Amino acid sequence: MSAAADAAYDLAVVGGGINGVGIARDAAGRGLRVLLVEKDDLAAHTSSASTKLIHGGLRYLEYYEFRLVAEALAERELLLRVAPHIISRTSHT
Repeated sequence: MSAAADAAYDLAVVGGGINGVGIARDAAGRGLRVLLVEKDDLAAHTSSASTKLIHGGLRYLEYYEFRLVAEALAERELLLRVAPHIISRTSHT
């Protein structure tokens, strides 16, 4: 039996797609002991087809959703800070 099977965890995440990995990362960042299980390579399926686009929420301005704009901008800034190797500030039209 593997060491992972004998260890105690606070959270088990099944699926290593973008959502599973994001949840696992967030939980680990909050101090939880996390087990992430995936039958294939991480991001091998749905996540591999992602556009990798991270937007600032400006599309929500059209509907006067200022709270969503602020949340999206804050999330983008967080991602720029924690993952600068995969995210850049570029303008797409």
